[in-house]
Amino acid sequence: MLLFRSEEWIDKWCKQNNLERGEVLTIHQVWELSKLWYDNRLSLDYHGRSIEQTAEIFNQAGLTSKFWYI
Repeated sequence: MLLFRSEEWIDKWCKQNNLERGEVLTIHQVWELSKLWYDNRLSLDYHGRSIEQTAEIFNQAGLTSKFWYI
């Protein structure tokens, strides 16, 4: 994960590094995803997630583009 000041900085970094622009999240989206993703990770009952459970977490966080389901 890389943090940038603005959309302009993202484009500049991608150009300098000859990389395609990937998925861009706001800080709010990162926070929502992290709360969902790490919610029960310290539980003794935690045994990983299925593909379906992971997809549901992405969906709940509002991450619904094709990027999250490849």
